[in-house]
Amino acid sequence: MANMMLTSPPVANDQSPDSQDGLSPNLQRTPFAHPSSASHDPPPVTLTSEQETKYNSVLNTVSSWTTIANTSVAKAPTSPITDAERMWLTRECLLRYLRASKWSVPDAIRRLLETLTWRREWGLIEHTADYISIENETGKQLILGYDIDARPCLYLNPSKQNTEKGPRQLQHLVFMLERTIDLMGPGQETLALLINFQQMSSGQSPSIAQGRQTMNILQNHYPERLGRACVINIPWFFWVFYKTISPFIDPTTKQKLKFNEPISQHVPPEQLLKTHGGEVEFLYKHDVYWPALNQLAGERKKKLEERWIKGGKRVGESEVYLKGGDEKSIGESKVDTVDEVTEKIQEMQTTEKATQQPLETQ
Repeated sequence: MANMMLTSPPVANDQSPDSQDGLSPNLQRTPFAHPSSASHDPPPVTLTSEQETKYNSVLNTVSSWTTIANTSVAKAPTSPITDAERMWLTRECLLRYLRASKWSVPDAIRRLLETLTWRREWGLIEHTADYISIENETGKQLILGYDIDARPCLYLNPSKQNTEKGPRQLQHLVFMLERTIDLMGPGQETLALLINFQQMSSGQSPSIAQGRQTMNILQNHYPERLGRACVINIPWFFWVFYKTISPFIDPTTKQKLKFNEPISQHVPPEQLLKTHGGEVEFLYKHDVYWPALNQLAGERKKKLEERWIKGGKRVGESEVYLKGGDEKSIGESKVDTVDEVTEKIQEMQTTEKATQQPLETQ
């Protein structure tokens, strides 16, 4: 896990005496900053020459964008593309959209543009930690630990629902998705979703409209982000809900769903909650966990931004580099590539001269 350790220092447990509530000071109260030694980094992805050509085509197009529509309505006003939006257009981001579009260049370009508009329209910048805070007061969503493939784990606990159905519930999910992405290590592009329906009543289940909207957001604006989803303690009414939204779920996504399997098969016990079959005793205290999560995510994001600026603010930058991994910025890589090509040319010229020399007669 060497790459993972290049990020910010770990967030420690709350080890202070807890005389006020009489609970053990060894309870986990904050996110794990890194995967355990039982997790392993994902292997690097190698593209074929055809895929590389398609990627370059997408890169050339998105690099030329100067304005983005502010809303998805026809003939919506536009405004200049921001640095944050250009930074979002990483090499891996473009490849995720290409894979989700079955390597169709026009479709990938269209979907990338639609997502940039959606991110503006959705109001990601306006949905601050303070604005979302009320939704997580009961700990109904947690980012805690990493699975065996070093994916950060996002827990959904529907039985802890504490607010009425409304837009902020879905805004909360998107906020947590963004923070989960912030905590991904170098080379990691996907997350693990852990859903526990224990003690959930039918009145706490999302509406069909909410379910369809959630699937639309995940599949259209966070493509190729789900690594696995483990669902446990499934009540009978879930299957009614699932049957209704199932037609809207991409077949690839369906293959990643694990129903009532032991989650300890997918997450190292030392980073898995006891309630989910692991060893971690966790106490959710909103005034401890919430600031710790947002501080950790904020530190990671700040370092990412600093690396992007240092690398020359390039569209198509490497996420491995941005996350502090062992890859160079694409700006540096391009220089290296030219040097390598020059060296090869010189070698070819030397070889050619050698073959042109007359052979000595015996």
